[in-house]
Amino acid sequence: MKHAADWYPRNIVSGGPSIIRKPGAFRSNLELTNSLRSNFLAAQQDYASALSQTADDNGHSAYDEPRSTGGRPAPEVWTQRDGAVLYIPRINWDAAGLQEDADQYEITVKIFFLATAPVHQRARYTMEALALVQKELGVSAVDLLIASFPGLAFEGDCEWEADKKNALQGNLDEEVSTWAVLEALHKQGVVKGLGVAEFGSEKLSKFLAKVSVRPDVDQINVRDCCNVPPPLMELAKKEGVELTVHSDCSDVLPPGTLRSLLGHGFQGAGILADLEEDGEGLEGDLVPQWVVKYTALVKDRGVIENKGYFAGAEILGSQPTTSGIGIGNGVA
Repeated sequence: MKHAADWYPRNIVSGGPSIIRKPGAFRSNLELTNSLRSNFLAAQQDYASALSQTADDNGHSAYDEPRSTGGRPAPEVWTQRDGAVLYIPRINWDAAGLQEDADQYEITVKIFFLATAPVHQRARYTMEALALVQKELGVSAVDLLIASFPGLAFEGDCEWEADKKNALQGNLDEEVSTWAVLEALHKQGVVKGLGVAEFGSEKLSKFLAKVSVRPDVDQINVRDCCNVPPPLMELAKKEGVELTVHSDCSDVLPPGTLRSLLGHGFQGAGILADLEEDGEGLEGDLVPQWVVKYTALVKDRGVIENKGYFAGAEILGSQPTTSGIGIGNGVA
C-alpha cells in the first residue's frame, strides 16, 4: 500500500508594463536549489550547535547529540514535524513577517504548477502555497498572483516561430479550469490581481475568451527567441494586459533535483533513504507538486525586503507517519 508525503520548501530569491525587464541573472531552478543547499547546511550547523551547547550546559557530552550517517546531524535535530507534515529545515515562524505595515509593500507571488502532479489537485496546491507565503510574510492578501502552467515556453529561431509553437503547447481546458480557483481567491480579496506566464498571442486570445477575471499581467521569458512576438504585443496592448519579461526556468524543480537535494549523496540533506549510500530516511518515490516564488517590495523605496520559495512534493510509498514535507529557507 502506498502512502503520500508532501513537502513545502521555502527559500528566498531575488527577483516587471509595456515591457519591463526584471533584474536577476540566475535561472530560478539554480537559484532555488543552490539556496536550499546552503540553507540546509546552515540549519544543520545552527541546530546541531544549539543542541551541543544545551548538552554542555546540562553537564553532558556534546557528542551525545543524535547523528545520522555521513556526519550530518540527524533529521530530527534540524527538521520539524507539524502533524503529518515534515518541514525541512524547521521554520522559525516567530521570526517571520515584514518590518512595516503590509500596505507599504507590493507583494508578488508566482506559483509553478508542475507536470508531475495531478491537475485536479491544483486547488489544494494553490491554497497550501498561498497559506505558507501569507504566514511567512504575515499578510492576509497579496497584490499579484501569477500562474505558471507546465509545458509552456517561447522557443524558436525567431519570435514569430516561438509564438506559433507556443499556440500548440499546454492544455487550455486545464489552464482555464485551474484559473477558476484563482478567480475565487480574487473575488474573496485574498489576491488583488492575477497573471499568467508564457502565454503567446493565440493562447492568450483564447484564454481571455473563456475566463471571468482577466489576467492583469502576462509574464514571458524570451531568452531563446530574443524579442517579444509582435502579435503578442499588439494583443496585450489592445486587451490591456501588461507584459513583463522574466528569467525564471520553466522546469523549476525536476524530480531528480529533489532527490539530489534530500538524499545522502554529495551535498545532500540526508532526508531520503539511499541504499547505495547506506543512508536511512524516508523511503518512496519523490514527486514534485508545485513551487511558489514570492517577493515583497517596499513601494516608496523600491527595495526588495523579503523574497523566497516554498515548494510541495509527494513521497509515494513513504511511512504513514509522514503525509507531508515542507522545506523553507531565506536568502537576503
